[in-house]
Amino acid sequence: MRLPALALVAIFLASLSLSSRAAVEQLEVGKPLPRFSLLKPGTHHYLRFMRTPAAGAEGTKNQPIDIWTREIRFEERGGRRLMRVVQRWDGVWPALSTRTLDSWFEPESFRPLTHERISERDGKRLVEGFVFAPERITGMRELADNAHKDLVVATNEPTYNFETDIEFLQALPLTEDYDARINFYHPGGPSAPQRYSFRVTGSATIAGPAGPVECWVVKTDYNRPGSESTFWFAKGSQLMLRQESPMPDGRVMVKTLID
Repeated sequence: MRLPALALVAIFLASLSLSSRAAVEQLEVGKPLPRFSLLKPGTHHYLRFMRTPAAGAEGTKNQPIDIWTREIRFEERGGRRLMRVVQRWDGVWPALSTRTLDSWFEPESFRPLTHERISERDGKRLVEGFVFAPERITGMRELADNAHKDLVVATNEPTYNFETDIEFLQALPLTEDYDARINFYHPGGPSAPQRYSFRVTGSATIAGPAGPVECWVVKTDYNRPGSESTFWFAKGSQLMLRQESPMPDGRVMVKTLID
């Protein structure tokens, strides 16, 4: 039995659609990111809080954790124009604390170069510094009091800096069904560099600091099946407005833009 021409066309288009949805982008460190131009110099602030289910009519309880400041700069360093991401965490729970992060990158590709982190709490100060190279991440030996000066983490492929994932995701070509596999490493963390899946699962309109914002919805399980985090990135600017991550005890960690 011969199918009508229109039916054949419909089948062909459907197969193209399924093929498109199945496509996964394996991001490679060093290649320019399609929407890097969306990363503009400036500062944004996020409130982090823990949402806890409450019994009865109380609904949920919200416990503030800290104010999180993230700033993008473009500066000259060693005769090159580089991108710099500076972060500060001012914590109130479970104790007063501060943490500052200073990260440098090649522009366009977001290839990480160095990363410094200073944490202060209960009168104690922890200094950490890292150097990213294509084949390894090492401790920054010239950084005074660096707790990781002897660190050497070998990699079978170059890796991105996990502590700047929000800016990195902002520079990707987010669209319906987009799915990226990204090699991330949390400097000094217990896990080796590995690829994580970040996929666009749809669209949603949520409240922003100045009113409703139409967003791309992005999800990842951080390679922990059964525990999925959700991000909302504004369409257009692709700035992250919100992130929600479930915790093992039933609470939810929320990060929300406040400016």
